[in-house]
Amino acid sequence: MRWMWIDRVVSLEPGKRLVAVKHVSLAEEHLHDHFAADDLGPALPVMPASLIVEGMAQTAGILVGHSEGFREKVILAKVGKAELAEDAGPGATLRYTATIVQMDKSGASTSGVVELIEPSAGAANPARVIGQIDLMFSHIDNNMQGLSFPAHNFVFGEGFKTLLRTSGVSWQ
Repeated sequence: MRWMWIDRVVSLEPGKRLVAVKHVSLAEEHLHDHFAADDLGPALPVMPASLIVEGMAQTAGILVGHSEGFREKVILAKVGKAELAEDAGPGATLRYTATIVQMDKSGASTSGVVELIEPSAGAANPARVIGQIDLMFSHIDNNMQGLSFPAHNFVFGEGFKTLLRTSGVSWQ
């Protein structure tokens, strides 16, 4: 995977729960398009909701992959629910908490909570829930009969290995 929408794994309970964070920075080019200044007003840079969903998919995907020692190629199969109540702008941190609801040889379902941490909120109210994202994943080698995929795990590539290593999570 080329684009990483999480910056660090904060905690991992193998086979149960994973917490990751994403620091939203004005240095990220996609913020400049959402929403650019125009005749109606100044720029309002926010992280697109689709990328917040992808951040949860990466968080939950790592949890599902780690549960099987990254032997399976885990791909997102379905977004069951994606509700976001607020935007995330530069300087904010998103905290993703993914929990495995069900898992078997064909794949897994996960439930996720997205929290927003804003520096301006102060220590009294550091985080608030802004969304719920429930996802389903497929172990493609077990589900795509008649199709062959590369032997190496192309889903969990070098970017994910680096993220896990720098977060203190064992790769295998």
